[in-house]
Order: sequence, then C-alpha cells, then structure tokens
Amino acid sequence: MVDLFLNRVLVENNWDQDELNTEREILGILENRILMLFFASAECESCQEFVPVVNDFFRRLKDPAYIEYPKLLALIYISLDQSEKQQERVLKQMHKRILFLAFDDPYRKELQTMFKVKDVPTVVVLRPDGSVLSPNAVEDIGRFGPDCFLNWQESAELIERSFMLNEEFNDLDLRSATDPLRRLKYKTEDDKRKKSWWKL
Repeated sequence: MVDLFLNRVLVENNWDQDELNTEREILGILENRILMLFFASAECESCQEFVPVVNDFFRRLKDPAYIEYPKLLALIYISLDQSEKQQERVLKQMHKRILFLAFDDPYRKELQTMFKVKDVPTVVVLRPDGSVLSPNAVEDIGRFGPDCFLNWQESAELIERSFMLNEEFNDLDLRSATDPLRRLKYKTEDDKRKKSWWKL
C-alpha cells in the first residue's frame, strides 16, 4: 500500500501544510496501517453532508483527546474538485491530521481510475498490503461509526502495538528490533499452523 505513494508528495492538512516527499517520511506515516482514500468534491451536497461524519470517525480513532492509543489508520483526501479554491474549502472542514494530494498533482485522477471511482463521496479502504478491504465504506462509516474499524482490523489481521508481548524481545535471533512488532501485527501462515497443531 505504501508503494502507491512512494515518489509522490503528500501534504499534511495542518497550518503549514507540510509536504511529505521522502521515502522515510511516507513509510513513517503509512506503513503497517489501514488506509482510507476519501474521494470527494466541494460541489457535491452528499460530500458536504459526509465530511462531518468522516471527520468524527477519524477523530475518534486517532485523536488522543478521544482515545488513549491511536489506531493504525491513515486518511488521504483525494480531491475531485474543479478548482484549487474548491479543494481548499473541503480541506478547511477536514481534520488537521489527514493527508492530501496537491490540486495540481495528476495522480489524483490516476487513483480515481485505478479504484474505479465513479460516484462521490467514496471511501476506498486498503489493507497494509495494498489490497482492497472495501471499495466504498461510506455507508458502513455512516451506519456503524468507529466500530467498523474493528472489522477492518480483523480482516486485515492487523495487531495493535499495545498487544506486543515483552518476552518476544528475549529472542536473540530476531532479524531487527521491530521484528516482534511485525510478527504480532500480522498472523503468518506459520503462526496459523502452530495454532492448529496446538489444538490437535
């Protein structure tokens, strides 16, 4: 999934609109996360109605004021606006911790084609490996709120850092310091076979 945005420029929706354009920055903010691609337009009434909904959804999963351990989630706004001014109107309403592509970036249209987005609003949800979890999660977000993230997390077999076991670090044969994190975030086929054997 990170590969989608390597060699691209992502912009943070903060006051300074900081650009993330190095591989290290992109990996740091997107790697091992469920990614939401939010396609919308300022001219679309349904989009305007959905913006507060997706904002609240994102805030409750990421904002330390609402949750002790922010979830492994990233949200990127993909503008389908006709002008930069329209895009700015939407961004002013969006949470300050989301990311977006600059208006003059042609990659916006490429992503629209890649994910076959025909209607807005659309929220494409991607697993950390880049595969599609949901081609459009707008209805689920509106209906179930933050609870639907638990379903995405389970489907993506994504394990929170807060569940990491300390004894994993006693293994001196680890390939790297982050290896226990990776092994606990993603259940490998070996892990599944071990569990099956244990049950037998």
